[in-house]
Amino acid sequence: MAGKKLSKTDVSRLIRENDIKFIRLWFADITGQMKGFTVVREELDHALEDGMGFDGSSIKGFARIDESDMIAMPDTSTFTILPYRPKEEAVAGMLCDILNPDRTPYQGDSRYILKKTLDRAKEKGFIFNIGPELEFFIFKDDKSTQILDEGGYFDVTTLDAGNEVRREVMLTLEHMGIHVEYAHHEVAPSQHEIDLRFTDAMNMADIVMLYRMVVKEIAQKHGLYATFMPKPIYGVNGSGMHVHQSLFKGSSNAFFDINDEHHLSSEAKSYIAGILKHAKEITLVCNQWVNSYKRLVPGYEAPVYICWGRKNRSTLVRVPMYKPGKEKATRIEFRSPDPACNPYLAFASMLAAGLKGMEENYVLPEPLERDVYNLTSEEMQELGVECLPGSLIEAIEISEGSEFLKETLGEHIFSNLIMSKKIEWDEYRKRVHEYETENYLPVL
Repeated sequence: MAGKKLSKTDVSRLIRENDIKFIRLWFADITGQMKGFTVVREELDHALEDGMGFDGSSIKGFARIDESDMIAMPDTSTFTILPYRPKEEAVAGMLCDILNPDRTPYQGDSRYILKKTLDRAKEKGFIFNIGPELEFFIFKDDKSTQILDEGGYFDVTTLDAGNEVRREVMLTLEHMGIHVEYAHHEVAPSQHEIDLRFTDAMNMADIVMLYRMVVKEIAQKHGLYATFMPKPIYGVNGSGMHVHQSLFKGSSNAFFDINDEHHLSSEAKSYIAGILKHAKEITLVCNQWVNSYKRLVPGYEAPVYICWGRKNRSTLVRVPMYKPGKEKATRIEFRSPDPACNPYLAFASMLAAGLKGMEENYVLPEPLERDVYNLTSEEMQELGVECLPGSLIEAIEISEGSEFLKETLGEHIFSNLIMSKKIEWDEYRKRVHEYETENYLPVL
């Protein structure tokens, strides 16, 4: 899996040794949806050497029809064999970079945007490490939200079919070389979480793409449906993707300072300040769907208030205290993103915000160690605590005016993402929803 230093020769050898007949070539559209096509073994050498041409005009956020020729160039470091496929029908896959016909990187490729942002960090000597916690629901099918259990946080429900899916997902990921830290039942009924061992951001973004695919395919294999929809059920917690992150210089954690009260370096404090300052602007990238804002409401563990703390899980940014004073464990946790985002763009926007804070020496306010949900509006104003956007259209309007986000994403993805999300909002606001028919039809 990603991170392996596999050459084209290595990949060809593994294909032969495992008698793999079909190779899937994957990439993400601007919303982070997995796209791709399959090539037969006989075409592999050509694909590895020259890439595979395809029509980009039908991919969301890619090229116009008059400039639609794209090339998918497989990244051999992402080669993986899909262990849940029968051995007699073995299938492998690789994630791809998208190129223009002249072999230059395509500006609409979100993987390229993350690479560019990581290069900025690399120029300063930093490696950006990420460890996300992805939550998801498992339902009876994709036509309803019929739950499989009444379990809660860390419950052990031995008869729960969802537990079997979770166990098989963990085994599958490990077979694919993706390291799982631990897994458990989440707060809501039929909700689960599988946490991934931290690694560099590019590797992790690729892993998130594969993780979501594996979860869905294993659930389908069991006759069930897994969803990363941020808020599928009214009245219970939604699904988040808390993102633990740190900057390393070689083997040293740049966020760690043994002499600081919070064990945070000046770089870490400026980085957190950058995340807080630009949080509203990057919310559209980290929470990009209409449904994302049904989760971002007070009272359901999703942070909406822009502040930071240590043990405080009501803040937007938290500094975990599991191992205080331990250099390797020092990190920050950004708690607003949801698991339905585009991981390449989300990780790029977080890093860019943090780097901006470091470059311009943003000042970090004092940590807030109170339950922010119980603050009055007067107390929030006094403390200078602001809120994240409360709806998709509010997030769009904030992002549209952000030069910072435009610079991070590039003109192509920035303009196409804004346009795509405006279309989504227009389609949503024209619909008549169940709440309206239940509350207004009987009385109006």
